[in-house]
Amino acid sequence: MTDTEKHRPDAGSQAPATDPALLEALREHVHGALPTTIADLSALVRIPSVSWSAFDPAHVERSAEAVADLVRSTGVFDEVRVVRSAVEGDTPIDGGSTAADAELGQPAVLAVRPARNGRPTVMLYAHHDVQPQGDDALWETPPFEPTLRGDRLYGRGASDDKAGVMTHVAALRAVHAQFGDDLDVGIVLFVEGEEEFGSRSFRTFLREQREHLAADVIVVADSDNWSTEVPAITVSLRGNTTFKLTVTTLEHASHSGMYGGAAPDAMMPMVRLLASLHDDDGAVAVAGLSAHDAPVPERSEDEFAAEAALVDGARPVGSGPVLSRMWFQPSITVTGLDVPSVANASNTLLPTVAARVSVRVAPGQPATEAFAAVEAHLRSHVPFGARIEITEVDTGDGFLVDASGWAVQEARTAMSEGWGAAPVEQGIGGSIPFVSDLAAEFPEAQILVTGVEDPDTRAHSPNESQHLGVLHRAVLSEAVLLARLQGRA
Repeated sequence: MTDTEKHRPDAGSQAPATDPALLEALREHVHGALPTTIADLSALVRIPSVSWSAFDPAHVERSAEAVADLVRSTGVFDEVRVVRSAVEGDTPIDGGSTAADAELGQPAVLAVRPARNGRPTVMLYAHHDVQPQGDDALWETPPFEPTLRGDRLYGRGASDDKAGVMTHVAALRAVHAQFGDDLDVGIVLFVEGEEEFGSRSFRTFLREQREHLAADVIVVADSDNWSTEVPAITVSLRGNTTFKLTVTTLEHASHSGMYGGAAPDAMMPMVRLLASLHDDDGAVAVAGLSAHDAPVPERSEDEFAAEAALVDGARPVGSGPVLSRMWFQPSITVTGLDVPSVANASNTLLPTVAARVSVRVAPGQPATEAFAAVEAHLRSHVPFGARIEITEVDTGDGFLVDASGWAVQEARTAMSEGWGAAPVEQGIGGSIPFVSDLAAEFPEAQILVTGVEDPDTRAHSPNESQHLGVLHRAVLSEAVLLARLQGRA
């Protein structure tokens, strides 16, 4: 038994095996088409489709058109559309008075093939927008020039989530090559254009396109795997809430020599306020934030320290099993601080300081409830009579997957056959808030959260990369899943 096998959780029950001839035909097609799949992925990576408002939206539009062309190339759909919906809660801009004046979200790609002969319908989700590249100096290769090094393709979006897009495209090419016009399983392909910018128009899109999006199974290709050799089905996601915290103590800046020691500068209460969010072990110390109780596989703190790249002498924070801390417990991170830089510091008492705070919420606890608990904590711990403001609040719920459904069993079999290893059922410490939106809009659908990332992907960070072996196996697994649904009446 390998170390990986000792530390990974057992897979659940599986459906019967796929017909060997069908499996071999899919395997041959996916393998033979892999160079084209990688070339198409590389072309997508070259488009800097950052969806944040400060970046050129033309790149996201170009990315959407490129994805639409790839979807057309599958031969599966009669119509492929690029669609935009209004940002949720947006009011007409520039004094307008009609819905046409509302701000539109970034373009998504939508294609639908109706089911026939009693077959189920599956929705395939991915997103084509990407995170900003950050500091170019931290990249070992140009962020938007795909670079192959060993068995990994480097570039922003190479994995998150343009490899997810290509997983769907390549799997559809494989099943179309196998079944042609006899493909009876219903397929909805939805490739979002602003997942990295908060999915601002997602709910509006769901409402407007509900008739086209309805499905029995939803596959969300935006997660990771246990390792490059072992796949995973994500069965829990943490929720999140973010906000801006502003602390004010003075009407204006003052000389630190003349007034320091008596007048409170804003940095002092801010530091104390943020420190109050954790105990001495680094565990969250906010009353009202809950944890989810579920077993987790073993992982030592030493293994975690190596994986997370802790510097020598640094130790993990929190308490309890390491994976429970990341999957099932809340966490609080200060992700930004508006203060003078060290280079621009002066001998001045700061009147106002602002921080951006990110809270990861345990699956099962509503994000609005978690935010209320954090807000109450902050307001009850304000030192020195400082004034605080909490603004720019955003929330998204976590999700717990029902792993007992037939779709999960089908996916287990497909992944076992595509990877040559049974999938792990794992939690993810990150958040995909729209998954709970999908569950709310389509309560009868079974949701499968899969993906093409691995522990070395570095999504959202410099030097993001896609392991090409993982991509190959993910494509084959999804093609097998679609073929199995083709045979399911």
